[in-house]
Amino acid sequence: MSLTLLYNLVVVLKAIAEIAGLALLGQGVLLFLAGPNRDRNVFYRVLALMTAPVRALARALLPRFVVDQHVGLASFGLVLLAWFCLYLAKVYLVLRIASEQLPG
Repeated sequence: MSLTLLYNLVVVLKAIAEIAGLALLGQGVLLFLAGPNRDRNVFYRVLALMTAPVRALARALLPRFVVDQHVGLASFGLVLLAWFCLYLAKVYLVLRIASEQLPG
């Protein structure tokens, strides 16, 4: 696999992580704004639909004693960790591609 193809893959995955992180953040804000009526809020339901895969992954990775109320926070931490790792991979690939294009 070429470095530019790998770089493009990392950029796309990083963008997906950013979208998931912002959706989780928006869902958290609406959790406080909408209160107990949040399940009737259309925007909250859209964000819940967008974050369902990340929340399911976090639930599968977390031990069973972690209550469901903390899955959202753990999901955000998981997305933040993924974003940071992808950021480091992007910087590494940029430096690697740039070093290959140097003359000499």
